[in-house]
Amino acid sequence: MVNKKMHELGTKKSTIRAIFEFGRQRAAEVGEENVFDFSLGNPNVPTPDFVREAAIDVLAHEEPDKVHGYTIAPGLPQVRDTLAESINGRFGTHFSGKNLFMTAGAAAACTICFKALCEAGDEFITFAPFFPEYRVFVESVGGKLVVVPAQAKDFQIDFAAFETCLTEHTKAVIVNSPNNPSGAVYSEETIKKLAEILRAKEKEYGHSIFIIADEPYREIAFEGYNVPYIPQYYRDTLVCYSYSKSFSLPGERIGYIVVPDEVADFGQVYGAIAGAARVLTHVNAPSLWQLVVARCAGKPSDISTYKLNGELLYNGLIEAGFTCVRPQGAFYLFPQALEADDKAFCERARKYGLLLVPGKDFGCPGYFRAAYCIKTDTIRRSLPLFKQLASEYK
Repeated sequence: MVNKKMHELGTKKSTIRAIFEFGRQRAAEVGEENVFDFSLGNPNVPTPDFVREAAIDVLAHEEPDKVHGYTIAPGLPQVRDTLAESINGRFGTHFSGKNLFMTAGAAAACTICFKALCEAGDEFITFAPFFPEYRVFVESVGGKLVVVPAQAKDFQIDFAAFETCLTEHTKAVIVNSPNNPSGAVYSEETIKKLAEILRAKEKEYGHSIFIIADEPYREIAFEGYNVPYIPQYYRDTLVCYSYSKSFSLPGERIGYIVVPDEVADFGQVYGAIAGAARVLTHVNAPSLWQLVVARCAGKPSDISTYKLNGELLYNGLIEAGFTCVRPQGAFYLFPQALEADDKAFCERARKYGLLLVPGKDFGCPGYFRAAYCIKTDTIRRSLPLFKQLASEYK
């Protein structure tokens, strides 16, 4: 009667969403102040004033048909030109509007890229820990997701394990840095080595292997950590960007894909992206928000709250006896659970009102994710509870 796979996806919530919904129910029962919800990566830093002012300006001064009407599928030409100039100014690239395709956020951008590239038998590689929806996105277009085990000491890439995963069926490698859920930033050394290996494999297999750079957290990189812009290191790179985290606009769904001129057969790839967007019913990215982000191009993101929260939670967890990689970017910590069964550990944490996400969903059993994009006071009040939880294991 219905597609069983679609029914399963529609009725079985992701673990993250299920925990978040439990938290809402629990808050209604015991009070918001008694629930410490680290489940959802929903930015808590207010949307910058300049974004709100830009939205008001667009609504006040642009013609209604331009604000609310259809745009061409790739997005408004002047918006793409403006964003391309901003990217060029930051990274020394030479993009123009023809290199950008506006999308409804990074999730749409990634799925469009997967759909555009995927042929029968294709494999897409990702590195644990990874955003769980990658599996849904890749499998939805007929591809196979191949997961490289984590290098837990620093969450850089385990290249020995990576090379065993590469085959002639590899179509693309997904790179997410700063990373959800680990908060790690891939170093320039890591990106250079990844590019070197892929160039050799392209030559060996006789076909292109793409990097799909998923970059919603690019702007949230803390002092001392630089996020390499991958098209500067590897020709066959597609960049998927979103303003959801940088400008605290997750509900507005606005982002873009960058397709550099240098990719193998630019016309074929860009055309396939346009075709994939079409069959995925991605008519165009929201017109209003295209105009808004163009007005805000190049303006800074305030990450001071995330830096404060990350250090506060990290130091508190280390003091309580947890093992964790220091936060480098994004707004997540990915500590080791205090027992092998990460799901059981997270269930035990609920007794203290601590809502944590098991690491198994991210391809790393034995860990848990804590999203610290919440009120700083909530984090402070949670630290004694983490200590009480840890004391149960001593």
